Amino acid sequence: MKPARKARRVATAESIAKLAERGHDVSRYFTNAGQLMPPLHGVAVNFSEGMLGEIDAAARELNVSREAAIKALVRQALDDHYLAQKARPAAG
Repeated sequence: MKPARKARRVATAESIAKLAERGHDVSRYFTNAGQLMPPLHGVAVNFSEGMLGEIDAAARELNVSREAAIKALVRQALDDHYLAQKARPAAG
């Protein structure tokens, strides 16, 4: 009977950072298979109490945070806008 393999320990981000700070090569921990995401930009938006209540209700229905609900609703509105633009006859 073969001996059971030991489970491979996964390095934490903190342990990799400590190795890098000490000058060790940490390239083996990175595959470059991921996708670089653009930076996020925060914006301040003021909502009326009524609209905020509607957003909070939608967030509860979707079981997400208020911020996630706002992002989803804005994404949906933008998608609808682009579809409406494509459906318009070309001017000219």
